[in-house]
Amino acid sequence: MDISIYSSFLPQDDPEAAIAFYRDTLGFEVRQDVGYGGKRWITVGPAGQPGTSIVLHPPGVDPGITDDERRTILEMMAKGTYAGILLATPDLDGTFDRVQASDADVVQEPTDQPYGVRDFAVRDPAGNLIRIQERR
Repeated sequence: MDISIYSSFLPQDDPEAAIAFYRDTLGFEVRQDVGYGGKRWITVGPAGQPGTSIVLHPPGVDPGITDDERRTILEMMAKGTYAGILLATPDLDGTFDRVQASDADVVQEPTDQPYGVRDFAVRDPAGNLIRIQERR
């Protein structure tokens, strides 16, 4: 089999802040910005990697989600415990400097982890945990 990861999904509750973070702070391309029913789904991805994307979607819009589940999702997003993603870069320190200069919510500075990677952590405007590790 030949299977690859095409898209991952992260919730966003402020489309303009999400675009500013992923485009201006991380340097991703905005590939699609689709509105439907007063909500927006924004597809972003790294330049030069058209086969890999993150879809930033409104929280709790999946079919079958109850009002109680939607409230739980929003509560978890507010605490920063709902979703996350792991990214990688060959220049961890340069990437960290760019992220830190943007006034993003840095959770952890570059650290040599006991499990063998060097990474840092930041939260996007919706509270999603973004870990960026050094690609070796």
